[in-house]
Amino acid sequence: MKKIVLTGGGTAGHVTPNIALIPALKKEGYEIHYIGSYDGMERAMIENLGINYVGISSGKLRRYMSVKNLTDPFRVLKGFNEAVKILKLVKPDVVFSKGGFVTVPVVFAAKKCKIPAIIHESDMSPGLANKLCIPKAEYVLANFPEALEKLPKEKGVLSGTPIREELFKGDREKGLNFCGFTGDKPVLLVVGGSLGAVAVNEAVRKIITRLTEKFDVVHLCGKGKFDESLSDMKGYVQFEYVSEEMKDIFKITDLALSRAGANAICELLALRIPNILIPLSAKSSRGDQILNADSFKKQGFSEVLNEEDITEEGLLDLIYRTYENREEYISNMEMSSQTDSIKIIMDLIQKLTEDKK
Repeated sequence: MKKIVLTGGGTAGHVTPNIALIPALKKEGYEIHYIGSYDGMERAMIENLGINYVGISSGKLRRYMSVKNLTDPFRVLKGFNEAVKILKLVKPDVVFSKGGFVTVPVVFAAKKCKIPAIIHESDMSPGLANKLCIPKAEYVLANFPEALEKLPKEKGVLSGTPIREELFKGDREKGLNFCGFTGDKPVLLVVGGSLGAVAVNEAVRKIITRLTEKFDVVHLCGKGKFDESLSDMKGYVQFEYVSEEMKDIFKITDLALSRAGANAICELLALRIPNILIPLSAKSSRGDQILNADSFKKQGFSEVLNEEDITEEGLLDLIYRTYENREEYISNMEMSSQTDSIKIIMDLIQKLTEDKK
């Protein structure tokens, strides 16, 4: 029996790519185990899939002053010892790490147990957890060509992000019915819902009357950001959050307006959806979304509008122009190697499995 341990946690972005790999791993006959934190959000996501989940102690590694910097190293050490015991018991052929602080003790434990590890970095520059793990890994996977320049040449591989299989299985009729659209107009998907998305929501709502003259608009606005005054507007539908129906919404989408989080934009790339990215400003983040968006623009996948440059006329004009040139963006996306990530990753996993055996 081939065995693999997946690890990653802290945010959905550190878990959903692992989840996307699970069907391919099962198809190839892998017994799958997952190591996360004791009570992290990843626990429910993984256990709901029927995957064996084991929690370990973890601590955040901070670059700033905090009293927890005195105690968390002991939690990381405890997690390392727990991970060593788990790996010796499971005896996996490979460890695959998606990032987050819980992965540090796991990847270090894999090195100690002589188990090859692959780590995946979503952003342009590695976060602290992955920086610590890179020396212990056999391969370091990247989403962006520019990211390879910051990785060891013998380890870096351009893979893109694994995308959940179900996102490719949307039903157009179900999508139109769910949104209440007729299909007579192109559909603009606005993804504004999450931390720091108020600017996107407000910008779209200021021009929504004119937008709906040409588009049907589906707006994922985020929890608590529903605008009751627009609830009866024809050609405009808003949701705080969508789960199962997301694949159907993607199927009807002709153009997307989105933040530039790595997983979100890789989904748009994989699904060949022309898009305009409004990255989270450097004031509100460490600037990764700006770098992500710039990379996609350079590769011809996206248009980019910085948050501080948004005007009503400018946004409306950019939406119209991007839609008119949509075939150019689709063509560029079709030539990208970053959309075959599951095959690339599975090939590496199987190579390491065979080498170990």
